[in-house]
Amino acid sequence: MTTLNGLPAHVLLVHAIVVLLPLAALLLVLSAVWPAARRKLAGPNAILSVLVVVLVPITTDAGEWLERRVASTPLVRTHTELGDTALWVALPVAVLAILVWWRQRESSRIQGDETGRRTFLAPASTAVTVVLSALAIVAAGAAGYDIYRIGDSGAQASWQGQFSATPASRGAGH
Repeated sequence: MTTLNGLPAHVLLVHAIVVLLPLAALLLVLSAVWPAARRKLAGPNAILSVLVVVLVPITTDAGEWLERRVASTPLVRTHTELGDTALWVALPVAVLAILVWWRQRESSRIQGDETGRRTFLAPASTAVTVVLSALAIVAAGAAGYDIYRIGDSGAQASWQGQFSATPASRGAGH
């Protein structure tokens, strides 16, 4: 994907990642630590998290296309290198979101089924819940921090030296 409506696709797609990855990370923590939220949010968040994992390479590919069309500066190179890390923080969020959803699914099935079907993620285990919750908090923190670093480097690459701290003169009478 290169352009959307005449604009570089990266500058539009990046907004989806900047909003959706932290949202998925926040929903992951909520659904991991709060049973009521888990029942309502685990499934939708698993879908959202997988969507983010799909969007990240599309966005970084569009960014690499754009990088070949702008001046190569240290700030642009730094942003590009940091952008390549987004997938590595989106994947754990998605994997954990799927695990939390699967445990919720198994828990719901156990409550409504007395046949003794085998479960794989110990839905009744407090220890597993604590471990998943801790991993969710770490993954969400890493995702939030990484997205902040990537976004800040992109803003620096785009805007540093491109504006004045004082308003420009607009002509006589203004």
